[in-house]
Amino acid sequence: MNTITTAQQKVRNISQLGLSIYDDIKIGDIHLWLTSDELSLLLNQRLVGASLAGLPIKTRSKTAKEMVCRALGYVLPTSFIKCQPRFSGQMFDTYVQKSNNLQVWNEELEVERRYVIIRIDENDVITKVRVISGSDLAVLDTTGTLTQKFQARLTPSHKVLELISPYDTDNIRNLLASSPIVLSQCNPTSQPQIGQLLPIAECFIRLQQLVGCTFPDAGIIQERNRGATLHAMVCNALGYSDYRDNGQFPDIKHQLLEVKLQTSQTIDLGLFCPNSEAILDIEQIGTQQVRHCDVRYALFYGHITNGVVHITNLYLTTGESFFTRFEQFGGKVLNKKIQITLPHSFFN
Repeated sequence: MNTITTAQQKVRNISQLGLSIYDDIKIGDIHLWLTSDELSLLLNQRLVGASLAGLPIKTRSKTAKEMVCRALGYVLPTSFIKCQPRFSGQMFDTYVQKSNNLQVWNEELEVERRYVIIRIDENDVITKVRVISGSDLAVLDTTGTLTQKFQARLTPSHKVLELISPYDTDNIRNLLASSPIVLSQCNPTSQPQIGQLLPIAECFIRLQQLVGCTFPDAGIIQERNRGATLHAMVCNALGYSDYRDNGQFPDIKHQLLEVKLQTSQTIDLGLFCPNSEAILDIEQIGTQQVRHCDVRYALFYGHITNGVVHITNLYLTTGESFFTRFEQFGGKVLNKKIQITLPHSFFN
């Protein structure tokens, strides 16, 4: 089934069970948990074009929440409890935005929470809904006060190839392919499936061929494009017929694989600690919830000479074992009063 079909079925399930927005749902529940992509599709389909004209700001906010409840099949509460997040069952908050100045007051920005940002025009008509994770929202902070990202240090050794975790985590071991599989007909950004997850040792075998490879450097201010080139090479090495990137974590969702190109010893890890046992915002695989520490990390180390990137080393590990090889430093600091200027392209 496609994304909108599965989303609509989950809405019917929520409605039939008579759930409230406060009823707990396991992250990734294949019958009730709405992924961020599903939330986005549903809310854009059902809210865009609706008018909030003539309403005071507090009433406007409440009315928007009621619209979201109806769109997702929830029973309307008699009043919205002041809990964090307001839609605690699906782990998200809503914000109605006429300006690009997003304000998150009196609470920390939660990297694992979703933020549903509803755009209204000068006539107070809803024009777009954007669903974004706290980790992605934090990236938009340009003041430097919002967060200090997790970082680690990569100290190269004499080994060119290092399989730091020879086995996957116990949590996903029973989901792995029992024999080598062909991935040419699979989408690298699609939902992982039982029997289609390559064991970490098999990933290591397939990715070894990239050590010694070179590719043109996109330039010092084009780090994202440089990473995209490597990402495409990784997809090809694993056996995919095409390269796709939706900008979400992990890079190759179908294999629970995050890819990093390191031309310095400082590893930027973003707002998620690799060994975190927090649940990843994807559907369960079978009945198994996937945690951040189950994700596999492929680190390609190299150098840039005369405009060419040279890959010299490969390190592969589970998040669970990440810090057995790489030294962690820094930490995470989140402010309670946060103002973020959304870029003009945010709702495009």
